[in-house]
Amino acid sequence: GDKAFAQFLADEIKEEKKIQKHKSLPKISGGWELEVHGTEAKLVRKIAGEKITVTFNINNSIPPSAEEDTQEQQKPDEQEPELTSTPNFVVEVIKDDTKQTLVLDCHYPEDEIGHEGEEESDIFTIREVSFQPTGEADWKDTNYTLNTDSLDWALYDHLMDFLADRGVDNTFADELIELSTALEHQEYIKFLEDLKSFVKCQ
Repeated sequence: GDKAFAQFLADEIKEEKKIQKHKSLPKISGGWELEVHGTEAKLVRKIAGEKITVTFNINNSIPPSAEEDTQEQQKPDEQEPELTSTPNFVVEVIKDDTKQTLVLDCHYPEDEIGHEGEEESDIFTIREVSFQPTGEADWKDTNYTLNTDSLDWALYDHLMDFLADRGVDNTFADELIELSTALEHQEYIKFLEDLKSFVKCQ
């Protein structure tokens, strides 16, 4: 059984490498520096007196519905539908002269993806906003967290503009999906390779 499994994995790895769009990870425009630790990625950008970081994790970033719909109509020789990774991401804005970090928790709403009709529609939303002490690894639950569900629209728009001024806009969000999808695929192939070595190991 293990032999067949290893053979299957070898074929699968070949196939996945064939459809791999990016041999190296795509860059994000606007002078962002990328650090990757396993499934977590961090983008950093410094502008006058501020440091902006965007962190996301590719685990569980592929929406489940994409796979279920296509199973029935698929013919064996058809290409599998392209999976897109739309991770939640956290934006931190750190001002040099304060001890606080403004933290904005953003996500891609499931129903927004693929609806190109509305010109002005944002492809990501801010879910929560809070202040956290700069430089502390663990965020405190005791800090007030503003949930945007019940937020005044004008305030919400200002927050979106605040992010856009710092380079976190629709273009960025699009490029983040591209980067995350490439990273997810790269990790998936690595996982298959590790699994193959593990299965072959006597």
